[in-house]
Amino acid sequence: MIKKMILGLITALSISLCGAMLTHAMEAGPAKPTESWEIINGGLLYDNWISTLMISPPKKSHPAYPTKGKESGTSTWRCKECHGWDYKGSEGAYKKGAHYSGIKGIRHMIGMPVETIEKVLRNETHQFNQTLIPETALSHLAKFVSHGQIEMAQYIDASTLKARGSAPRGAAYFQTICAKCHGYEGNEINFKPDTPDTPEYIGTVARKNPWEALHKIKNGQPGSDMVSLGLFNIDDLIDILAYAQTLPLK
Repeated sequence: MIKKMILGLITALSISLCGAMLTHAMEAGPAKPTESWEIINGGLLYDNWISTLMISPPKKSHPAYPTKGKESGTSTWRCKECHGWDYKGSEGAYKKGAHYSGIKGIRHMIGMPVETIEKVLRNETHQFNQTLIPETALSHLAKFVSHGQIEMAQYIDASTLKARGSAPRGAAYFQTICAKCHGYEGNEINFKPDTPDTPEYIGTVARKNPWEALHKIKNGQPGSDMVSLGLFNIDDLIDILAYAQTLPLK
């Protein structure tokens, strides 16, 4: 009997702590958020809503993730994993390679009513119930889908992966903003610290996956202090990406 009571208390405490963490994650934003902040927060959720909301990740693969996909487990729950960094899914950068899933993108949802997108996110396919993504966060994610996407093909050459921007102009932004954390050579932060022989710096990502780099330049990095440059002119962001592509890979 006592054992059951103790287990019950532990369970209740765990639920309470999880709820508190989720509440803290959602309250970390401004008391009166602007729509611009909500859209950018939605971009973080699109990238990795698990890290953004600071919740325990689902262990099993998403029920709707196709068997022909090459990923498994928690990563299959990320929006970007199926719909891509260029938001075109199987018709874009993810039409082949390690992240191919055969799932279409979300470009057709640009300008769609937020409420309609919210219903799609809650449907039987996506299964993002309130336990996973609460109402406020869901609204931000839907606003990003409707209002926050970039037409990546306009700014990145898919055949060369080169950004259509001015690296010299981007250098001024990088050296006065981004370098505070990434360093002037972009090698202060290694995104793969467990593999020191094959480091991944901002220059690595910018060259190999410019769509991801641009998404993060605009919206920030989930679960980190990286600032969003989403209110900068889009040409400024492309210039930063172009400069980042000149930085060392190692």
